[in-house]
Amino acid sequence: MLTPNLLPARRRALALFAALGCSLSGLAQAAPSVQFQTSAGDFVVELNAEKAPKTVENFLQYVNDKHYEGTIFHRVIDGFMVQGGGFTAAMVQKPTRAPIALEASNGLRNDRGSIAMARSGNPNSATSQFFINVVDNAGLNAPQPDGFGYAVFGKVSSGMETIDKIRMLPTGSKAGMQNVPLTPITIQSIRILK
Repeated sequence: MLTPNLLPARRRALALFAALGCSLSGLAQAAPSVQFQTSAGDFVVELNAEKAPKTVENFLQYVNDKHYEGTIFHRVIDGFMVQGGGFTAAMVQKPTRAPIALEASNGLRNDRGSIAMARSGNPNSATSQFFINVVDNAGLNAPQPDGFGYAVFGKVSSGMETIDKIRMLPTGSKAGMQNVPLTPITIQSIRILK
C-alpha cells in the first residue's frame, strides 16, 4: 500500500512515463517512408516531418491523392539533380494545390540523396515538384543561391542506384523544356511504408 506522501511521486512518474510514450510514438510517426515504383526501378525516401513538417504534409497529400502516378522525371542533369512530380510523359503539367511556405532554414542539407522541393524564383512557390540531389549541392542550402535556399525534406534510404540510372540518361529538348530524358521515366506508384 502506498503512503500518502509517495502517491504524488508515483502519479508524477506515471504522468512522465505517459508523456514520454506519447513523445516516442510521435517521433516514430515523424519519419514516414515512401516507396517509389518507377519504370527505371524502385527507391525509398525517408521523410523528415520533424524538421520540415509543412513540406512533408504537402508531399504526403500529393501521394495520397495519387498525383504523382503517371508523372515523369522531366528534368535530369547529371552532376546536379533529377526532378519530377509535375508533368506527364506528354509534357502536360498536372494541376496542383496552392503553394506552400518555404522551410529551407531547417538545418537539412542539399547533399547527395536528399529530396527537396522545386520552386520558382518566389521562395514560397513550391507545390508538387521535387528533386533528388545526385551530388552534394551546398549552393542550394539556405540562404544560397538567392537569399532563401531550397527546402530539403528527406533522403533516399534505399535504391540510390535507381536515381543514378536516371541521372545518366541521355536528355534533350521537348515541348520547350531542356534536359528532358529521351526515354521517359515514369513514376508508376508511390506508397507510404510507415
